[in-house]
Amino acid sequence: MSSTIETLRRMAGDIARNFEAIGHENAVLATADHINQFWDPRMKAAIFADDHSKLIPIAREAIEHLQEGGDPPPQTKATEFNAAFESGHSDAG
Repeated sequence: MSSTIETLRRMAGDIARNFEAIGHENAVLATADHINQFWDPRMKAAIFADDHSKLIPIAREAIEHLQEGGDPPPQTKATEFNAAFESGHSDAG
């Protein structure tokens, strides 16, 4: 097994765990959105071709959502924050 796929599995799991607090369905969409926006096409192709049973449930459902052609809406709140406050264009303050 390639260490690359193990790294991608870990990354997908880390992303999913970061979103767990917003509820399962929202976490699935947020994870899918993150992967869709920020992962290189080669990374997505590799994780799509992998055995999804090795992923945690949120990550697995996010990958399956993308594979089925799902187009998750943007989940980041940073854009909304900046639109409201327009100071510094960052959610960091």
